[in-house]
Amino acid sequence: MQIRNTILILGLIVFFQQLSAQNMRPISLQEAVNLALTNADASKLADAKLNTAESELNVTKNLQYPDVSLSGQYLYLTNADVNLKYAASSGASEDGSTQSSASPNVNQLLLGQANVSMPLFSGFKLKNIVKASENQFEAAKYTNANDKEQLAINVIGNLLNLYKSTQTIALIQENLKSAQQRATDFSAMEQNGLLARNDLLKSQLQVSNTEIALEEAKKTQYILNYQLAVLLKLPEDTVFDVQLPDATLFTDNSLVSNSRSDLQALQSNETAAEHQIKVAQSNYYPSLSIVGGYIALDVKNALSVSNAMNIGVGIKYNLSDIFKAKSDVKLAKSKVEELKYTINKYSSQIKVEIENAKRNYELALKKSEVYNESELQATENYRIVKDKYDNGLEDTNDLLEADVEQLQAKINLTNSKADSSLRYYELLTAQGQLINSLQN
Repeated sequence: MQIRNTILILGLIVFFQQLSAQNMRPISLQEAVNLALTNADASKLADAKLNTAESELNVTKNLQYPDVSLSGQYLYLTNADVNLKYAASSGASEDGSTQSSASPNVNQLLLGQANVSMPLFSGFKLKNIVKASENQFEAAKYTNANDKEQLAINVIGNLLNLYKSTQTIALIQENLKSAQQRATDFSAMEQNGLLARNDLLKSQLQVSNTEIALEEAKKTQYILNYQLAVLLKLPEDTVFDVQLPDATLFTDNSLVSNSRSDLQALQSNETAAEHQIKVAQSNYYPSLSIVGGYIALDVKNALSVSNAMNIGVGIKYNLSDIFKAKSDVKLAKSKVEELKYTINKYSSQIKVEIENAKRNYELALKKSEVYNESELQATENYRIVKDKYDNGLEDTNDLLEADVEQLQAKINLTNSKADSSLRYYELLTAQGQLINSLQN
């Protein structure tokens, strides 16, 4: 007896140690989505892509600024032969004859330059390049929003599946207690000759099947819980207590206008492609720019130049681009046409997705009503069968079957509540309003 008590105490100690090691955490759908948008790698990746697009836009805008360059050189010259192109000064010798001065000894060269080039006109090429880049950045922002919408619905789906598995475990555990008690009662009846052995075996088989179902449900719960903790960057031993939103949230079936971010991204890309047509057409025109500079030069013992400033206009006309531009313009126009058809096709798909999501939500509400009635029917059916069994009017098969049907009806009702929530959020996702709805 003392050994049994010791084992029991040790078991309780281990149980409470495991329980304390777990970090039980109540969590709502809105909180889970907010944590995912803040901590999840997918959200950070989406933000990184957006930052990259913004940097690309800034790089493109830099093309509008003038090019300024500074350069300097120092050169040492060896044995330089210098022929001055101007008339050398002459001096009179002592005997009255003239003698030209000797060539200077040139052995060093210093050169400094500053150049500035400012584009004035290039067939509006720079303007349209910047416009196209701005539209591409807008598309990146819409893509970022769409990526986060998809992340949010994935988190909600994971959380609701976790809720279903947790509630299923609770129902199976409750049913298992009843099945174990029934098997115990049947065992006593079988020993007293009041029950056939095969009926006892059927009840024990039901206990075994229920235990297997319980272990499978626990495994599913653990994986979903672990996956969610990793996704939200929370301690891996966190155990979530999922809190479903108030049922009144689902009574309002009003629909908001369509504002899908992925569709808006395509539309922004279309606008960018239209600017790319103008970029290709700019090759038909010459480019004009203002150029200026400053030069300082010193050739030792020979020449010194300072304050040599210059300013002027530079023009460039690449004749070969005139012939190449035709193909570039055609390609750019083809891309715009392709995007238009893609947008039309995608708009139709979105309409179908929204309508399908509406029907799925309405079906989920109806199924929830039916499952609620089924649960009442199954509970009442089990009560009646149990009374008949106790009075010898039903056999063991009928009793066990009614018990299984009652358990399944309760599980179906619990799952239908979570499914109704999921279908509602899928409808918001189809409309592009999921995150806005949760935040508001």
